[in-house]
Amino acid sequence: MAKTDFKKTQKAWYQPSAKNASLVTLPKMNFLVVDGEGVPQNSASFQQAIEALYGTAYTLKFMFKDQPKPGGWFDYVVPPLEGLWWMEGDKPFDMKHPEDWRWTLMIMLPDFFTPAMVNTAIGQLREKKNPPGLSRVRLEAFEEGKAVQIMHIGPYDQEGPSIAKMHAFAAENGLEIHGKHHEIYLSDPNRAAPEKMKTVLRQAVK
Repeated sequence: MAKTDFKKTQKAWYQPSAKNASLVTLPKMNFLVVDGEGVPQNSASFQQAIEALYGTAYTLKFMFKDQPKPGGWFDYVVPPLEGLWWMEGDKPFDMKHPEDWRWTLMIMLPDFFTPAMVNTAIGQLREKKNPPGLSRVRLEAFEEGKAVQIMHIGPYDQEGPSIAKMHAFAAENGLEIHGKHHEIYLSDPNRAAPEKMKTVLRQAVK
């Protein structure tokens, strides 16, 4: 059976243009999430969150390998890591002040996973490895709705012009920015050259 790769089956979500911002409407989806704050570089909390999310996501993926599958089950590629970013209080997201950043890291799950299954997977991972950030993992539904997005190619710290394009597109189309700055990480920073890294940037609008 072929694996479902959401990056390919949902191109509108994961493959926007790098030249121009565009509008997309996102449905409600379930995510494994971990919250945190502060600068991600060299942050133990940030790395622990990533380890715990991927550990839980892969435990869920293989949990039914040798037992009956739940209704609606299909094999799939674990979706990419995502992040919601905002500032303390109600201040607009500011790339220049990472010390005030707040973040939620996320990995999307197929709809057939239930809260009980997630709790079982967390329990299995705790018995096997018990990564430090595991107690912070939870299942949460997130419905972003209408959003402006663009593909940013390059280092994370050079996202400013791409973000500006999104905001300009929103203004030109009579849309109001709201909610949190959203990023989807399509490249592995440990493998990809900084100038070639691909990140979907997204901003909810109304």
